[in-house]
Amino acid sequence: MAFNGTWKVDRNENYDKFMEQLGVNMVKRKLGEHDNLKLTFEQNGDKFHIKESSTFRTKEIDFTLGVQFDYSMADGTDLVGTWVLEGDTLKGTFNRKDNNKLLITTRSLVGGELVQSYSYEGVEAKRIFKKQ
Repeated sequence: MAFNGTWKVDRNENYDKFMEQLGVNMVKRKLGEHDNLKLTFEQNGDKFHIKESSTFRTKEIDFTLGVQFDYSMADGTDLVGTWVLEGDTLKGTFNRKDNNKLLITTRSLVGGELVQSYSYEGVEAKRIFKKQ
């Protein structure tokens, strides 16, 4: 339950290259880098409720660890996958519905910050969040 609370994006590492690898056009990539994303986590046992709020959209997601679910990224890319807890790290394994390519996402707490890491087709990126 260490993730509980609201986290606001503070900085990105290689996020533009990651979005480019996903096929996101340049205009959406530039907007995405400055989306002021906030994540609000509520964990109850193995169930999570996450609210994603940005300049462009607000989306609420409910999932249970280890149970497959559908998710749409902000650019409209549709995914299917699962989240699991590996030690203190949330690990998401998702496949794109359009091409079945694998996207791995992890969320972990490092030095009081939430670090969200992505790996897709050889490109890795991070978004670092500070607790509000």
